[in-house]
Amino acid sequence: MPVPFRMQAAVFKYILKQKFLGIERYPLVLMREPLFACNLECGGCGKIQYPSDILKKRLSPEECWAAAEECGAPIVSVAGGEPLAHAEIQGIVDGLIARGKYIYLCTNAILLERNLHRFKPSSQLIFSIHLDGTQHVHDRAVCREGVYKTAVSAIAKAKSLGHNVMTNTTIFSGEDSGEFRRFFDESMAMGVDGMMISPGYAYEKAPQQELFLKREDVRAWFRAALKDWRTMGWDFNHSPFYLDYLEGKRDYVCTPWGNPLRNVFGWQKPCYLMDDAGYAQSYRELLETTQWERYGQDSGNPKCVNCMTHVGIEPSAVVDAFSGPRKFFDLVADIAPA
Repeated sequence: MPVPFRMQAAVFKYILKQKFLGIERYPLVLMREPLFACNLECGGCGKIQYPSDILKKRLSPEECWAAAEECGAPIVSVAGGEPLAHAEIQGIVDGLIARGKYIYLCTNAILLERNLHRFKPSSQLIFSIHLDGTQHVHDRAVCREGVYKTAVSAIAKAKSLGHNVMTNTTIFSGEDSGEFRRFFDESMAMGVDGMMISPGYAYEKAPQQELFLKREDVRAWFRAALKDWRTMGWDFNHSPFYLDYLEGKRDYVCTPWGNPLRNVFGWQKPCYLMDDAGYAQSYRELLETTQWERYGQDSGNPKCVNCMTHVGIEPSAVVDAFSGPRKFFDLVADIAPA
């Protein structure tokens, strides 16, 4: 798990505390969307499809800090939209760091180079760069030429200044698994600190619904793309158990409360990917009023049947790793340097 050691230690301590207290449902990562506005219109994303009055909405730094404190998760993922388009993004990040949180600042990197001077390198901050494959694959996915080159340049600049940088990749239908194996090599050659990868979720508002993989296709694709990944020198910022899940070697049910979302509407019910049940006004309300049994593959909900994304499944994989000494030993052996 190629994340700063202090982050690993904080998450480890946090999970042990929840186990000790007997808390069954707890968050690992707060997904924070302080705005929906974006400077791209990607075919597989529905955020930019909101009406203009919604796209103008912003969460204040104070609202972002309050949600992080209320939720209690050790990690906050700041996404959007494009968070660097938020006029107060520096204050949001600085305030979260001051509160002891570890931050993934998710960005398409178009605005990153011109904003790097606003952020001090820190073990608590990781720039998570949206990069959906090699140059032609990524530019096709984001529906604009030249974005890949901009992102690669921003990665190099951020690394030269001492920042932690990871890539965040979504897999869509029709992509060549062999080409992505080359993409993993290229990403590591850029000097990134790790890679995140996940199949796309079929957002109802996404304009290109044909992009999304079915469950059986996901497993076939990842078996080919991740073959022998442990020996390839690829650093994935995931639990190895989640990667096993994508390949069909393990099976998990969704734990949507593990990565809850707070956006401009409130706490999204039931999860980061779906607003099927509306919004709660507090994290406690989210936990206590969401009918969790209606969601996840076992529920039969058609919106969940093909979902294998990390935001719902990875918390399950992490909980599994802490379910007993043997599982934890397997996890430690899997993430130890070769």
